[in-house]
Amino acid sequence: MTDRDDHPKPALNLKFLSHGTLESRDIKQTRKFYEEFLGFEVVQASERSLWARLGGNHVYVVIKAGPTGHSMPFANHNGIDVHSDAEVDRAHEITVREASRWGLRQISKPRVQHGTYSFYFWDADENAWEILSNPQGGYSWMFERGDQQGRGHWSKDFERPMKATADDAEETEVRP
Repeated sequence: MTDRDDHPKPALNLKFLSHGTLESRDIKQTRKFYEEFLGFEVVQASERSLWARLGGNHVYVVIKAGPTGHSMPFANHNGIDVHSDAEVDRAHEITVREASRWGLRQISKPRVQHGTYSFYFWDADENAWEILSNPQGGYSWMFERGDQQGRGHWSKDFERPMKATADDAEETEVRP
């Protein structure tokens, strides 16, 4: 963790980033996609909304939108971590293979970018997703490193952490 003694005291006394909001064109189909493709835990919160989560207490509130919603901008994508680069590649193969079944589009090829190995796609609701390999704790490694200068994690020379495999959770490597 970084030392926050030199940071100003926040105006608000907040405790937890609890949720984000996504849109759905078809709540029943979205639930099926979240459960059967992404593996999310889902509850129907009302006739026009779902709550979804995976691996923690942060929740996405999914709200029924009109039939012609807007496509989520690339920079506003949602990241889902896997255990290794090999799992990113497997997830990519499955995503490409099942794209027509789930209405997936704009599936990028996996590559090293912004500190991790990943690929992107848009779902039938026009929500953008990134499947990525990250060390245990997701992007918490950047908070441990603290503020970066210049291009930071966007630089090709940035030392990227390598997610430990499930079989060897103690070992970590740095990906050039």
